Amino acid sequence: MPSNLIRLMVAPATGPLADALAAIPTALDISRDYPADAQAEADSAAAHPVLPDLDTTDVPYVTIDPAGSMDLDQALYLERVGDGYRVRYAIADVPSFVVPGGALDAETRKRGQTIYPPDGPIPLHPLVLSNGATSLLPGVVRSAFVWDFTLDAAANVTSTSLKRARIKSTAKLDYVGVQKSIDDGTADTNLALLKEIGRKRIALEIARGAANLTLPDTEVHEADGAYQLVRRQPQPSEDWNAQLSLMTGMAAAELMIGAKVGILRTMPEPEQWAVDRFRKQTNALGRPWPQNQKYGEYLRSLDTSDPKQLAIMHAAGALFRGADYTAFDGSVPVGLVQAAVGTSYSHATAPLRRLVDRFVLVTCEAIAAGTEIPSWAREALPALPGLMAHSSGVTSQFEHRAIDTVEAAVLSTRVGDVFDATVISLSKTGGQIQLTEPAVSAHCNGALVDGSVIRAKLTRADIPSGQVVFDLA
Repeated sequence: MPSNLIRLMVAPATGPLADALAAIPTALDISRDYPADAQAEADSAAAHPVLPDLDTTDVPYVTIDPAGSMDLDQALYLERVGDGYRVRYAIADVPSFVVPGGALDAETRKRGQTIYPPDGPIPLHPLVLSNGATSLLPGVVRSAFVWDFTLDAAANVTSTSLKRARIKSTAKLDYVGVQKSIDDGTADTNLALLKEIGRKRIALEIARGAANLTLPDTEVHEADGAYQLVRRQPQPSEDWNAQLSLMTGMAAAELMIGAKVGILRTMPEPEQWAVDRFRKQTNALGRPWPQNQKYGEYLRSLDTSDPKQLAIMHAAGALFRGADYTAFDGSVPVGLVQAAVGTSYSHATAPLRRLVDRFVLVTCEAIAAGTEIPSWAREALPALPGLMAHSSGVTSQFEHRAIDTVEAAVLSTRVGDVFDATVISLSKTGGQIQLTEPAVSAHCNGALVDGSVIRAKLTRADIPSGQVVFDLA
């Protein structure tokens, strides 16, 4: 998904910002177009889908995604069973459309993940697949990996199964519409249970010491040659749906650890110096983090519509460092935990948008069925951490350049103005500051004190280079 730092949801059609954003993929050698042989493989696979024998098309699945999304990875159906629940979570069957060792396989390994510029995604897979034949669009039969969970009254998982099956989504929903139907009481049982189960899974998340770094979406608006950032708070339904994805990733990790083969998403606990610094920043910003409160619970208590609390959430990013992938086969390394999730975890729910999920799904399906893991998947495991690290590096470069460019555009008409800001980190020549309004972070020159509130004068805001510089006022 787009960066948690800022989601660039709206692109200007013309002007210097549009030109600067359009130049970034070229500068980073990122192409929207697929090589002819890979595109031909995708076209052929889309024209000849292979469907599994198991037919579950009578289950009324729905998808819930941001409005306008077409690359639909997940569909869900929720039921109450006694005092507990049954959750069916279907994931797009991307592996059946990619020939191992073929041109499409090679190109997806090169790309690693979908990138999300404001003017439209640069997809991991050709659009004929990602927005078409593999996407869980409504009213059409698709092949999917169906995770079937039984939950107790507190939403703890008590049993899990995984099978490939035919499914048919009945509706393509978006978060705003889902949230409205839940809030006004018109949601059907399926969606009403999303809130009930989601809240209980959040309680379990907090209890195990996990944390969620949730920041507002940010839209870029243009009027009379000036640009403005407009923050949109996430819908609670996004969090509830994300809890189902997390639950699935935890189940995938458990399967692979039990079989001593697979690949996990890992992240170490934050180092003590980072925790201590973050506490000082929360004190300076007037919202101290209580000593006896878990950091996940504290982050969930923040109101990111308040600029100071938004600055705290940005500063919390220092606690979410060191994420990696760890592959294993034959023995399980010690300490395979994703600290922000609070347990072992794997990426398993976004195969249209992330390379590693394709291999995780095939591996987990074989383990669940008690069959041999396909050799092409098993042999790829050692290479996947490097492929994903490279892809994450390219994506990070893109996102940082895009963010810098947008922030420069927003400030381009205000050179010479003085702003209220909070110092969120230090460097040799000054430090990084978070403006109170607009919600922009940038470098500021001067003798700064970590966590202090300052006045900063804007001395440079260049759209083509994305450079924004402040001086301590």
